[in-house]
Amino acid sequence: MSKKLLEPGLPRGFEDSFGKSLIIEKKIKEVIEKNFLRYGYTEIKTSPFEYSENIGGFLTDDLNDFSKDIFTFDDKDRKISLRFDLSAPLARVVSEKYLEFAFPFRRFQIAEVFRNETSKTGRGRYRSFLQGDFDQIFFGKVPSQANAEILQIICDTMFDLKFKKDQFKINIFNRKIIEGLLNDLKIKDENQRFKVLRAIDKYDRIDENFIDLLQKERVDPISGDKITGANLSNDQAKLIIEFLKLKDLKDLKLECKNELQKEGITELEEIFKILNDNKYLDQVRVDSSKVRGLNYYDSVTFETTINFKVKNKQNKPVDLGSVASGGSYAKLCSRFKGGANFEGTGCSFGISRMVYLLLQLDQLETDQKLPVIICTMNKEYFSYANEIASILRNNNINTEVYSDPKKNLGKQLTFANKKGNPVACIIGDNEFKDQTITLKNLMAKKGENNQTTIKKENLINEVKKYI
Repeated sequence: MSKKLLEPGLPRGFEDSFGKSLIIEKKIKEVIEKNFLRYGYTEIKTSPFEYSENIGGFLTDDLNDFSKDIFTFDDKDRKISLRFDLSAPLARVVSEKYLEFAFPFRRFQIAEVFRNETSKTGRGRYRSFLQGDFDQIFFGKVPSQANAEILQIICDTMFDLKFKKDQFKINIFNRKIIEGLLNDLKIKDENQRFKVLRAIDKYDRIDENFIDLLQKERVDPISGDKITGANLSNDQAKLIIEFLKLKDLKDLKLECKNELQKEGITELEEIFKILNDNKYLDQVRVDSSKVRGLNYYDSVTFETTINFKVKNKQNKPVDLGSVASGGSYAKLCSRFKGGANFEGTGCSFGISRMVYLLLQLDQLETDQKLPVIICTMNKEYFSYANEIASILRNNNINTEVYSDPKKNLGKQLTFANKKGNPVACIIGDNEFKDQTITLKNLMAKKGENNQTTIKKENLINEVKKYI
């Protein structure tokens, strides 16, 4: 019986990475880590798995089924889940290890997170993706300085990644303002309030019939999918939509009258006062629809958006969504024993999404050090080839030795051109006998003299001319 061959492929929402995308990913990680360290953050590493109840239901649209959007597994008598973000594990670590930390505790982590997305991917959205998080945890209330610093780090990082001022905006809001509005509208049921907040988070992404999300249900005009609404009255829904159009702090102050809303506005004003630098102020705007989709945020929220469309896999222009977002949270740690008095604020860079974006922009310079290749015409010459390779490597020049001398020079050079090797060191009969090397510049333009034979002692100086 013949054995059935396996079909190569990945589950929906997962991707392999190689080539330029990995080079850009590495550059992004270098830039954000540099800025985290500049601002005094310390790296930690958390487990990819947590007990399911410790992760919580902050991601799901259904408060009664928190496991719907996360990967969950049976582990003997308890369920465990892959982390859906890096903040929930941080809250567990702080609650468990707080005696080992100095507060305020500044931490960063760059790691993969996992979400059991049911929607189709295509705009930098995956079920497994890389995030770069930074947070400050306080023993008590989060001060405005900490939130202002988040805006500074986002700006510094975006500029270091060569984004121009007109290419991105940081939208800032405070959930206390919208919570105060819900209080005024007599929306008291926890599940209903949750649905309203999740609907508002989709405000900018839904062009048609957004009001249906606030009422009974919304039917997607393309897919036909039905999303249960918040079941508000027509008057309640219309008042919320009018409120979401407010984009100026002065207008919000005129509109907001209750104490919770005033508290939220004051916190925003303090942040703008601390920034006091146009480098940052020019990039920040108030947007009352930016409440963030994760349910643990309870005051200041941030969402960094790109001011242009990108192309999806079908080559159609689409909005990319947020690339660096977060906010403040008071209850994330208090769910745990030992965590009652800790509050935090932080932000997450969506590294995988930024790779997707920067591959299309092609405006970030990357230092790709492709190796020099040594082409050997006879297996008897490998000792000399490895001597040459050692000289190059000892001078910080990446070098590979082509391992099959049965392939003729043409095939070896075809391989080198396909990989993008900049220089070939050719060792044939004459080179081995004379202890020389023939250098071939593989980046030369057609018609240029691209080959020269040199002495071994001149190797480094000559190779550096081409790399």
